Amino acid sequence: MAIAIIQIILAVAIITLILLQERSSGMSGLLGAGDAGGYYQARRGMEKIVFYATIVLSVAFVALAIYQLYAQTH
Repeated sequence: MAIAIIQIILAVAIITLILLQERSSGMSGLLGAGDAGGYYQARRGMEKIVFYATIVLSVAFVALAIYQLYAQTH
């Protein structure tokens, strides 16, 4: 039961962090047509922290899901 609660909290945190990562605005950015030519932009400051936090929380979420599946079978 505790794992399920932790997964819910992680899911909400991941959704929040993903929504904070704004790459391009408007519907064109949503559909992938924001910067067709595009250019590389380095992540700096808070944007970098949010990016890495999203990765860490996603890995933790997947690890908990795998653990929960393993715990149910044994």
